[in-house]
Amino acid sequence: MAKRGEPATDIVTAAVLVIGDEILSGRTKDQNIGYIADYLTDIGIQLQEVRIVADDEARIVEAVNALRSQYTYLFTTGGIGPTHDDITADSIAKAFGVGIDIDERAVALMRARYEPDRLTETRLRMARIPDGAELVRNTVSSAPGFMLENVIVMAGVPHIMQVMLDDVVPRLKTGAKILTRTVRVERPEGDVAPWLARLQETFPDVQMGSYPYFEKGILGTNLVLRTMDETKLAAAVKELWQMLAREGFDEYATDVHPESAAG
Repeated sequence: MAKRGEPATDIVTAAVLVIGDEILSGRTKDQNIGYIADYLTDIGIQLQEVRIVADDEARIVEAVNALRSQYTYLFTTGGIGPTHDDITADSIAKAFGVGIDIDERAVALMRARYEPDRLTETRLRMARIPDGAELVRNTVSSAPGFMLENVIVMAGVPHIMQVMLDDVVPRLKTGAKILTRTVRVERPEGDVAPWLARLQETFPDVQMGSYPYFEKGILGTNLVLRTMDETKLAAAVKELWQMLAREGFDEYATDVHPESAAG
């Protein structure tokens, strides 16, 4: 971790494992991946892989063990509700080789929301937490997620997942943030591709991508440059504009805020 006032230089990585038959069947459209990606990018955690698996214990265990060993953090969404097919918590426990049972800390949180007669056996399934896990608070509906070593287990319901993410992030290590600049050119991707390739050769440490768009009858391209090095980014953007000028494209180009550009 960087000292106060110094820029972070560590690279912190993450994967997301989306769990649920309903995602794979198309009955439910995932709304969490993009939110998590934006959130992690903003705090300096690089999301490098996303997987989707069915509600199948063997597949969940296999994916959890593969991803948690490869990345700094693994975030999972889905499968921690009260129904019979919500098997994520049990699968995480099996992946780590630990026990799982009703956790009195989770029960205490749920008692604040449910009357005793409504805290049924079915609802108490959501209080089953693997041994050794920390709780992740859920300020929407009280049933918590949990964090076991570097695996963060969250609900699949978007507004609940979001408050869980807010709760757990202060506990996480963060690293260098990826800086982004986007230049919008009202020219087809095929026109800009050759010299963008040359620019990439000149700045191999700056990620470069081209993303075509079609708006108001205009076929254009968003050129997106990404790196953790502010000096290299500035140099690459300067050279990009010089290339645009040499090609006669500068009058068709504008700088745009990264969040407003496709790609």
